Amino acid sequence: MGENATQLVVGVGGRAGVSVAEVCALVEETLRGAGLAAGAVKALATVESKACEAGITGAAERFGVPLFSYPAEELAGIAVPHPSDTARQAAGTPSVAEAAALATGGELLVPKRRSVAATCAVATAQAHDLRHHGDAEVRDDGGSLVDLAVNVRAHMPPEWLKQRIAASLGGLSAYPDGRAARAAVAARHGLPAGRVLLTAGAAEAFVLLARALDVRRPVVVHPQFTEPEAALRDAGHRVERVLLRPEDGFRLDPAAVPEEADLVVVGNPTNPTSVLHPAAALAALARPGRILVVDEAFMDAVPGEPEALAGRTDVPGLVVLRSLTKTWGLAGLRIGYVLAEPEVVAQLEAAQPLWPVSTPALVAAEACVAPAALAEAEAAARQIEADREHLLAGLAEFEEVTVAGTARGPFVLIRVAAAAQVRMRLRTLGFAVRRGDTFPGLDGDWLRLAVRDRSTTGRLLQALDHALTLTAAAR
Repeated sequence: MGENATQLVVGVGGRAGVSVAEVCALVEETLRGAGLAAGAVKALATVESKACEAGITGAAERFGVPLFSYPAEELAGIAVPHPSDTARQAAGTPSVAEAAALATGGELLVPKRRSVAATCAVATAQAHDLRHHGDAEVRDDGGSLVDLAVNVRAHMPPEWLKQRIAASLGGLSAYPDGRAARAAVAARHGLPAGRVLLTAGAAEAFVLLARALDVRRPVVVHPQFTEPEAALRDAGHRVERVLLRPEDGFRLDPAAVPEEADLVVVGNPTNPTSVLHPAAALAALARPGRILVVDEAFMDAVPGEPEALAGRTDVPGLVVLRSLTKTWGLAGLRIGYVLAEPEVVAQLEAAQPLWPVSTPALVAAEACVAPAALAEAEAAARQIEADREHLLAGLAEFEEVTVAGTARGPFVLIRVAAAAQVRMRLRTLGFAVRRGDTFPGLDGDWLRLAVRDRSTTGRLLQALDHALTLTAAAR
C-alpha cells in the first residue's frame, strides 16, 4: 500500500451466542457512519475469551481478514476512553472493543459502538512513524530543493551570532560552565535560576521528562510534534492520545483531557497545525499532582508572545519548553531550555549526563536572550506574520486546498486530495514540503509548509498550481 493508505483494525466484543449477522451489521454501519471503507480493514481483534465465539470468528471470515486475540490482562493495561465496570467484570478488561482495537499501537478513530449483543471500535492498524521529521525530506537532496519542510528560519544564524559562537571556540579545552547562560535565561523570563534547566535542544527535554518523572497515565495532545510521545514510549510508558479535530480548527478543549492524566503534553503554537491555544485554556489543564508540559518552541515566532506561559509561576505543575534553534537557525548546535518548579528542574537535572550543553551552545543561549536579540526576534516574528499572510492569501486561490485552523506559527498545515502525489510533484519542481501523515490525528491528505519570504512563496504557489494540475490529470 502507498503512504496515503490507512489500514484499520476493528475491535469487537459480544455476548455469548452473538450472531455473525449482528457483528457484521454493526461493523459495517460503524465504518459507513465514519466514512471508512470496509476494504481498509486489516483485521478484527478481540479478547482471548471471545476468540472462539462463532459470531466473531464468522465475522472475520466474512470480511476476509484475520482475527487477532489478546489476553485480558494485556487489554486491561490499555487506556480507553469509555471504560465499563460491566465489561471489566465479564471479560477482565474495561472495554473489549476499544482496547482490542488499540492493541496494535494505532490510534482510535471511532470509539465504542453498540448493538443489542455486540460492540465494536475502530483504530488505525499501525502507529504513525513518530521518528519521521522534516529534515528527512531534504537530507539527501544535495541542496537542490527549496526547503519548506523544516521549520527553521531561513538564512540563519545572523553574522553577529556566528561571530559570538566562533569566539567561544578558544575555550573548548575547559569544561562547559552553564551558570552565566542559565542566569541570562532566568532573567529573560523574570525567574530565579533554580527554575531553569539548559538542555541540548528541546528534544533532550522530552527524553528527560519521560525518564526522570514517575508518571502513570501520560497523555499527549495531537496532532503535535511527535518526539514527546516517542520519548515516553521509549521509556516504557503507555501513552494515551487526545486527538484535536480539523472540524474544530484543531482548537484545544481542556475537557477532552482525562481527569486522571498525571502528565499532559501540548504544543503552543502547535506543530504542525500552527494553532495558538489561549493561555487560559492551557492553564485550565493544570491539576494538583499533574505535570503540564507546554512546548513553546515556536512561541518567539508569534509577535508579542500573547499566549505564552513561560515565566508564569502561578500554574501548578507547569513545565515550559523553549528552543533557540528555530528562530536563530541553530538546529545543528542543539540548545534549548526548561522552565519549571525547582523540584522538577532538580529531577530532570539529575537525569542529565555531566556537561550536557556545549560551550558554543551556552554562548549562543546567553546571546539569544539578550535585549538586542529579543528585539531582533520580535522584528522577525512580525515579518513572519506578514509573510504568512501572503502565503495564506495565495493558498486561498486554490479550490483544492484547505488550510487548517487559524495559523499563527511560522508554518501552515494544508489539506489536499492526493497529497502524496502533490508532494512528489513539488519535489520534481524543486520544492520540499513536509508530509502530514506521520502526525497522529492526520492522514495522507495533509502537508505542512514552512513560511518563507514573498519571492519564495510566489514561486511555490506557481509550482503548487502546476503540481495540482498534473495530479488531477493523472487521476
